Amino acid sequence: MFRKRRSDKPVILITNDDGIHSEGIAALEASLKLIGDVYVVAPESEMSGASHSLTLARPLRIRQIDERHWTVDGTPTDCVTLALNQILAPDIRPDICASGINHGANLGDDASYSGTVAGAMEATILGVPGVAFSLIGEDGSGYDFSHSARIAREVTMKAYTEGLPSGTLLNVNVAPGEPKGVKVTRQGVKSARPVISEHIDPRGKLYYWIGEERNGFKAEGGTDFEATHEGYVSVTPMRADLTNYLVLDELRGWETN
Repeated sequence: MFRKRRSDKPVILITNDDGIHSEGIAALEASLKLIGDVYVVAPESEMSGASHSLTLARPLRIRQIDERHWTVDGTPTDCVTLALNQILAPDIRPDICASGINHGANLGDDASYSGTVAGAMEATILGVPGVAFSLIGEDGSGYDFSHSARIAREVTMKAYTEGLPSGTLLNVNVAPGEPKGVKVTRQGVKSARPVISEHIDPRGKLYYWIGEERNGFKAEGGTDFEATHEGYVSVTPMRADLTNYLVLDELRGWETN
C-alpha cells in the first residue's frame, strides 16, 4: 500500500553518515528547504561504513545546535532512532526522511555497508518513508552537489506526493555532471577484492587498514552500476526484509516436525 501525503508541504528529517559539517548535507538541506519544513539530526563526526549499526555498549549524547539542528555522537541509525523517538517526538512527526548527500557512490554490494542507506532504512522501519542520496565523485574534480541537490529535491517530493509502498526505501545514486535522466534499477554486483595494509605505529605495534581493489562491475543489465556508468541517476527500491523468497520453497525439505 502506498502512503499518501498529508499536506502540500512535507516535514522532512535529514540525516547522513558524513557528519553534520559535510558539504553534502548542507546542499541537501538548502535544496529541501525549498519544498518542506526541514529538521537535521546527524552524526557529530564522520560515520561512513557504519551500516545499520545501533550503539548499545555506551550511552549516547545529543547536542542541540539550534531549533532545527542536532548532533548525536553515534551512527546514522542512532540519529534517526533518537530523532523520531526523542528529539522531535511527540510534537513533530516527519513525513519523509532524506539521508545524504553522500560523498561517493553507494552502489551494488556497497549499499549494505552504507550508513547513508542505513539512515533511510531505519526511518522506513520506524514508519517514515526513507530516501538515501549519494553523489559519485568525478576523478580529480571533487564533488559538485548542484545537480544531485536538485535531483534529491525532485525525488523527495515525488516520493512524498505519490507515496512509497510500505517498507520500501529508495537508494538514489547520481552520476557526476549533468544527469542524462533517471532509471529505476536493481542492485548490482561489484568486482572487487579486499586489500589489507599492515603498518607499524610509533610504539612498534602493528595496525591495519582495510581497503579494496576494484575491477569494475558485473554487466547484467538494468543495474545501478550500469545506469550511473552511462550517466544516469539510478533509483533502486530496497527494503529491510532480507528474506530470499526465491529459495524458500527449495529449503522446505529442511523442515522437521
